[in-house]
Amino acid sequence: MDHITFHHDTVLSDVHMLQPNASHLMTRLNSVGQPVFLTKFRILSDGEKQDNSDPGTEAEPSDEPREGVDKDTQVTSSQVTDEEEDGAGNVKPFLDVDGDLDIKHRPRNNHNEGGGRDLVCPVILKHSDSALEEEDETSDDEGIIKIEHTMATTLEDVGKQVWLGAFLLADFILSKPHIFRGATVLELGAGTGLTSIVMATVAKMLYCTDVGEDLLSMCRKNVTLNQHIIEPAGGEVRVRQLDWLQYDLCTDADMEFRWTEEEVADLYDNTKIIIAADVCYDDDLTDGLFRTLYRLCSNFRQTCTIFISLEKRMNFTLRHMDVSCDAYNHFSHCLSQLEEQVDGRCSFTVEQLPSDFAQFLLYERIEQLELWKVTATPLPVDAHAVKSAPTPKDTEQNSS
Repeated sequence: MDHITFHHDTVLSDVHMLQPNASHLMTRLNSVGQPVFLTKFRILSDGEKQDNSDPGTEAEPSDEPREGVDKDTQVTSSQVTDEEEDGAGNVKPFLDVDGDLDIKHRPRNNHNEGGGRDLVCPVILKHSDSALEEEDETSDDEGIIKIEHTMATTLEDVGKQVWLGAFLLADFILSKPHIFRGATVLELGAGTGLTSIVMATVAKMLYCTDVGEDLLSMCRKNVTLNQHIIEPAGGEVRVRQLDWLQYDLCTDADMEFRWTEEEVADLYDNTKIIIAADVCYDDDLTDGLFRTLYRLCSNFRQTCTIFISLEKRMNFTLRHMDVSCDAYNHFSHCLSQLEEQVDGRCSFTVEQLPSDFAQFLLYERIEQLELWKVTATPLPVDAHAVKSAPTPKDTEQNSS
């Protein structure tokens, strides 16, 4: 298997697409026949982490090529000699006869005899061998997060991939550990579990939730793979099913990822933090997410803080004949609706957080990545003060 076959409904995360030279180890086929890969993500040390607090600060120049950048793409001082300099020592670029900038492109090796663009392979898939497995067993896992995932899935299985929003939220957790230390945390739509694994290094109890036995099995496997960073911190991760389209938590004894009565009580009594990473891409699921947040927070015993990371994805739509952000716009509408909710049970405040915290994971922190904070505060129960107001679910149904 050397290439990925893309169909009209195939979705591929930027995390995998922008690492064309990375070697992804195919470990197995999951229960539905999808290839499962193992990728290692390294947490940068204090000396390596990237500081995003001052976007105007430029890095010191270096003669060495940056990691992930082709040497041929860097401009050297010898190239400047081919251009003219003015009296002040500034380089004056050449212009063509029309006055346009004449840019010299580096030569490319054409792998296609018939000409055209270079052959692009998004990923290189490799089967495991004994030598590679032996190297993997003896390698130092300090600061390494191991994640099993799939690639190029349909929209229904995007939770099995790793997304940039998970990296952004993980960076925030690593940058602000005092917010989460010793807390009981619930993650909604955990997917592969990367953010839950990072959270478990500071939190006391982490309920890592999603839906689908195959996805939850993959998530549980990732938790097991990363016990080397979870156990020393004293955190605990429990993988459980939580369907946003169902009202109650699953406590059926026949279900593998069911909740126990003790866990349900602990969830409602002690949860202080809810996190969700890149889960708003479908309007129906976004509605289900906000209904779930409202239902949970209205029954919590204490104030709960919600952190939601997402990528503002712009797509060209035939309906608008223009670039639009429909999923993001719907998310913003649901945020406003939640903040305006008045029923005497819980109040919500919403704010967008700056993304200038330190970067501990290697990825491109694009400007479309956003982090939102929602604070849910239970109100004193007063039967006479309760106003008759529709729930988010009812409001959404009426608007439709």
